[in-house]
Amino acid sequence: MLKRQLSLSGWLKNKPLGLLLATLMLITSSLFYEKAKANESFVASQSSVLYSQPLREVTEAIKPDLTEPYVQSDPLNSPYPIPWNWVLETHAELVANQSFGFRYYRSQSLVSPDGKYAAYSRIQLQGQPELYRSRISSVMFLENLQTGDLRIITASSPLANHHNDDTLSGAISILIPVSWTESSDRLLGRQFESFFNTSDGSDYAVIWDRNQNTVTTLAPERIHYTNAMLLGWSQANPDQVLFQAGELGNEYWPMWSVEPNGYTALTFEDEPMVYGESVEHIWSGSQARW
Repeated sequence: MLKRQLSLSGWLKNKPLGLLLATLMLITSSLFYEKAKANESFVASQSSVLYSQPLREVTEAIKPDLTEPYVQSDPLNSPYPIPWNWVLETHAELVANQSFGFRYYRSQSLVSPDGKYAAYSRIQLQGQPELYRSRISSVMFLENLQTGDLRIITASSPLANHHNDDTLSGAISILIPVSWTESSDRLLGRQFESFFNTSDGSDYAVIWDRNQNTVTTLAPERIHYTNAMLLGWSQANPDQVLFQAGELGNEYWPMWSVEPNGYTALTFEDEPMVYGESVEHIWSGSQARW
């Protein structure tokens, strides 16, 4: 069993910068399209030159730059990032190759502390020439590792219920597993929803209850905010989830606890908790076909 406790000291202080970067990422993501389009003629004219160049040996001095860990970005600077780099890089590749359509990504598996269940997500990018017309949807699978049975977990958030609506150009609806409970009786997922080229992005908590076999979707209620970010289970009240929610431009985003019935309260000394073991498979990551 892997138990992880997130310390918010220092992280909250850096939140305004992270939020600014995330906002810029959403607003400027359309530049990938323009950049890729502008590079098409350059790549075509330089291809013969590139292939005629001799191979350079990678020296020890520059090897560290090529082997640095891959850092995944996130529109909200979440500690549980969605594959945002893959989204932007894949769309840029589609534009450069003038080959549009569906591309897929599979997340890592999150195994429950008792080792009986694993949760993972399949993310689908429907690429269009313009990024703001592309769409992302997802589905989260819950696998019983003892029987092999699969269950599909879906959120009841606004965009999750309309992911097949062709009028919602630019919609982003991504559900990924975040944590189990310590007793493995509940699964917590992060449902991120937004639109390309906007700053209107927010998280929902999706909870599967193993004993009741129910799925609940939660978000902070009766408070004013523009963006909410899921943090994890509450350490003080393990049946509750923690969010950080506030308005764009504010330097401080308070932390809120949300009960299973949606009741939302301000909290100051609580800490988010996450449980489970992330397992990497050979089929995790980008997939051209599903």
